[in-house]
Amino acid sequence: MFPFSRRAAGFAFVLLPLLTACSETGPTTDARRVFRYNQPEALTSLDPAFTNKQANIWAATQLYNGLVELDDSLKPGPAIARRYSISPDGKTYTFTLRSGVRFHDSEVFPRGKGRAVVAQDFVYSFKRLLDGPTASPGGWIFRGKVLEDAEGEPSDTCFVAANDSTLRVYLKEPFIPFLGILTMPYAYVVPHEAVQKYGKDFREHPVGTGPFLFKEWDEGNAIIYHRNPNYWRKDAQGKQLPYLDAVQISFIQDRKSEFLTFMQGKLDFLSGIRAGSRDLIMYPDGTVREDFKGKFRLQKVPYLNTEYLGLQQDPARLRGDNAEAGKALQDKRVRQALNYALNKPELLAYFLNNVGVPGLSGFVPASLPSYSQKLVPGYSYQPAKARQLLKQAGYDIRHPLHLRLATVAERKEVCEYLQKNWADVGVQVDIDVNQAAAHQEMVDNGSSAFFTKSWLGDYPDAENYLALFYSKNFSPAGPNKTHFKNLAYDRLYEQAKLEQDTEKRYNLYRQMDRIIVEESPVIALYYDEVVRLTQNNVEGLTPNPMNQLVLERVKKQ
Repeated sequence: MFPFSRRAAGFAFVLLPLLTACSETGPTTDARRVFRYNQPEALTSLDPAFTNKQANIWAATQLYNGLVELDDSLKPGPAIARRYSISPDGKTYTFTLRSGVRFHDSEVFPRGKGRAVVAQDFVYSFKRLLDGPTASPGGWIFRGKVLEDAEGEPSDTCFVAANDSTLRVYLKEPFIPFLGILTMPYAYVVPHEAVQKYGKDFREHPVGTGPFLFKEWDEGNAIIYHRNPNYWRKDAQGKQLPYLDAVQISFIQDRKSEFLTFMQGKLDFLSGIRAGSRDLIMYPDGTVREDFKGKFRLQKVPYLNTEYLGLQQDPARLRGDNAEAGKALQDKRVRQALNYALNKPELLAYFLNNVGVPGLSGFVPASLPSYSQKLVPGYSYQPAKARQLLKQAGYDIRHPLHLRLATVAERKEVCEYLQKNWADVGVQVDIDVNQAAAHQEMVDNGSSAFFTKSWLGDYPDAENYLALFYSKNFSPAGPNKTHFKNLAYDRLYEQAKLEQDTEKRYNLYRQMDRIIVEESPVIALYYDEVVRLTQNNVEGLTPNPMNQLVLERVKKQ
């Protein structure tokens, strides 16, 4: 029996025969061959077209593959495509598919046997993302990048299957991070037979090519996957993957209950533990407390996420107190002063157990290869400098600066620490706590002058972060929440998108990030890290800055 939550106990009894019979050729399954993880956030779909949240991404990653995938150092490499080439002008990508890759056995195929994957399946899967009726949030990975028709829509010929094993993708201009984008779950391949049979219900009837097969989903309680006996990939010794017989996903929403379940040995893995549990197992310096040493493995690894404060640069949408604050924030000296006033290393030590890297460079996080604090120096803690800049801007004890910082409940404690830092230099900041949806709407619509936010990378390239300051990406349609506009920055951004030489492109990225530091439309608080807890008997679960969960090489002893 593999308990996952009290709510799902009845479902566990139903699934027991499925788990014990999930290896048709091997011995009866036991707990050593079932990997159990919890998903506290809602999981809405097992369709790759809807992998816009971590819960969906983790679940889909076990079921599907794409043309390419990220290695442990976040570099794209072959997956279903055994090789690929890029034309000298950077606009044509040619992928040669490997033989022997088959879709999972399913009732959608003749006699229930999964068929071979061909290039046309990728053409179908990619066009499906762009298709209106699909309503996928993932169409952006191709829009504005692939070849377009006269109306500016993706062309019918942007994806071409030259034959069963050759796929070509045509871009309208070079886009260097494109291979990284193709590693995203949005670009996983799906069979048209399954989508056509199930329609919208494909979300709960997934058919992929991945290491595990879908078996059961009792929404809100549990999902069960079984080992794919026909998986196309083998390990270095020629043994077929995956090693596990099953994956069990539970949905314990309460973080304390989740942690207790892990400590009872009923979960194999936890990611991103919250403050209460973090304080319980870690000292303020980030090391494991004595009571917990040896009981599990703790990894603190870089995460492609920058936590930041946004300062609205377009006052047109601001009203009332926000409008007054917006006027003050138009002065670069004020923005810089707010940055100098913050003791970011102390923030991490006091409130986050040193989980994270202080934001002492630009906006690009420390886990990306183009990052360099030396070449892009940011703001250190200099309260005297902050007071000096505020005085130059016309603010002092007799004329204090008043601001309102919009945030959400989970960031309130951090904001209260920032509030004290700013009070020390004479800035009065009120904290405005909102529901997450309302906060997001205010930020997207530009009606908040000063706000907390984070940017979790979609793909491992600094361009994904620097796009937040390109003037053509204004929100709500684009990610430029601050409506920052700078002609020199835009020129560098457009140049960097086309630059194929890696070091030259990194140099352009750093020039752009230095402009962001100087102009301060955002305050980088810290570059995030993720804490992962793993039971001692789990092997082969390697973390990376995308916080992926890849189980095909995981073993339990």
